[in-house]
Amino acid sequence: MSDLKEPLHYASSKPVDAQTTKPSAGLHDRSIGAIIAETRNLSADQVERVLQYQRERGIRFGEAAVALGYANAEDVLEALSKQFHYPYAASERKTRSPELVALNQPFSSQAEVFRGIRSQIMMRLYREGEPRRALAVISPDTMDGKSYFTANLAVTLAQLGGRTLLVDADLRRPRQHEIFDVTNQAGLSSILSGRSEPRVIQQVEGMNSLFVLPVGAVPPNPVELLERPAFGMLMRELAGKFDHVVVDTSAALYGADASIVASRCGAALVLARQDRSRVLALQELTDSLDGINTTLLGTVMNQY
Repeated sequence: MSDLKEPLHYASSKPVDAQTTKPSAGLHDRSIGAIIAETRNLSADQVERVLQYQRERGIRFGEAAVALGYANAEDVLEALSKQFHYPYAASERKTRSPELVALNQPFSSQAEVFRGIRSQIMMRLYREGEPRRALAVISPDTMDGKSYFTANLAVTLAQLGGRTLLVDADLRRPRQHEIFDVTNQAGLSSILSGRSEPRVIQQVEGMNSLFVLPVGAVPPNPVELLERPAFGMLMRELAGKFDHVVVDTSAALYGADASIVASRCGAALVLARQDRSRVLALQELTDSLDGINTTLLGTVMNQY
């Protein structure tokens, strides 16, 4: 297909190159206090008061600034994120993308769970000497939280600094464009239909290393599109261009979509919903992966 022989087009507010994933020089040398002072535009007088309050009580600069009313808890978290180059969503972004807990609340218990899952995936998926594979997240039913899980997993992978792509391959009920608040005029369905589009992969606002390939128009023939050789070619190309590729899928109850996507990706992770998923449905889903060239990394129980 002609689209796959040409470079993929990225939608971004700035050119996408190797430098976009690198932190600015010297930022890690700045203290939390310096970052808070700059963000809140504190005067030299105010900074001195904070320092004095800090010395008298033996606490951190951020705690002292909050106690004196010069900053709030969110300012401290944002400063901490900047110091360690950890993407952190601004308040306005949190309103537009409330499901992205790993970005909106990177130090929360939920985000920590996603980081733990990320570590397990990294150990199982990326092994020396093996070719890179995309990871399909599959589940038996709707409302399993698959799109929510996939989105936050992609965020945590991008927080490692490597270029990460989230592909929405749910050609029936796509949601990733809503979760990340990106346009959905063109996407995966456009590529698989053989249409050349200029802006199919979009960079996520505030995260230089995270990109989204939405579905675009919902097609009337999702299974036929996914079964075309072009989809497998696309997955191999993307796996070579990005450090991590995570793929959202349709619920297995709709048919063979999920197993087809998993076979083209080369690796799959099954998601189950606590107190909702049926053992038989999970068994049927895992059985559908037998005999195809896909590594099943494991099953995750979604409690949220």
